[in-house]
Amino acid sequence: MQTILGANGQIAVELARELHRGYTRELRLVSRNPRKVNDTDVLVQADLLDARRTAEAVEGSSIVYFTAGLPPDSRLWEEQFSAMLKNALEASRAAGAKFAYFDNTYMYPQDDRLQTEQTPFAPVGRKGRVRAAMASMVLEEMARGDIPVLIGRAPEFYGPGKTQSFTNALVIDNLKAAKKPRVPVRDDTLRTLIWTPDASRALATLGNTPDAFGQTWHLPCCDDRQTYRSLVAMAAEVFGRDAAFSVIGKRTLLAAGLFSRRVREIAELLPRYEQDNLFDSTKFKRRFPDFDVTTYREGLALIQQEWRQEPAKS
Repeated sequence: MQTILGANGQIAVELARELHRGYTRELRLVSRNPRKVNDTDVLVQADLLDARRTAEAVEGSSIVYFTAGLPPDSRLWEEQFSAMLKNALEASRAAGAKFAYFDNTYMYPQDDRLQTEQTPFAPVGRKGRVRAAMASMVLEEMARGDIPVLIGRAPEFYGPGKTQSFTNALVIDNLKAAKKPRVPVRDDTLRTLIWTPDASRALATLGNTPDAFGQTWHLPCCDDRQTYRSLVAMAAEVFGRDAAFSVIGKRTLLAAGLFSRRVREIAELLPRYEQDNLFDSTKFKRRFPDFDVTTYREGLALIQQEWRQEPAKS
């Protein structure tokens, strides 16, 4: 039995599809309100803040994937995220299950250095500090050695469906709606984005590779990094839209934060858009040379295909 904790998010949904397709039909999906992805999925309703319910949900699992997320609310992250992870780790240890932790890059320095698995933590902002503490908790569990543990880390998303990222919200979704794309902060810095189905496929690969445990892995991204200027041009070409766009300056975004709590919550991420974002996934690609990484043009074409298949609104 392989179990996904935090089973309703996009990474978890794609992970459930990939595990069912390539690894196991014995799949347990755990969240407050779980929904089936595959016909054979077992659903377990549990709040990860409840240690007893989390332990019951994990019991009998061979591998546990932690893909849980929270809304972009710093107070909520500080109060709940580490507690959820602690309960998940303790439940996995009690069950003797392997543990695969899906992570992001919030704890990394927000500068233009090449980000590798050895990059030191230097979080900026409250959410970054929470993520640094959580990653450190997983590394401590890994060092303890009671159960096999791995970390799969991903940069900013782009992808199909309701992908939550600046790139989807400001560029891709606006193009879909035939609106002018908006670019955060600058249009000339290189971005490393991960195609969400690739992130889930890679996490499934790691979870089912025994020698992947005991390590941190950067999940695979296309190395043909784009600036927002070139990405908008590429997307406009693929989607058949006008390539004109506007840049939302940092001052404008900070001013908007005076009136919008959501904008205030993302302000700590803005420094990463002021310079190149260079996330390196060489380690994964060397270990899994047959893993096909989706190019940006391929990803955008798949998004366009998804749009065409959507039912027309009456």
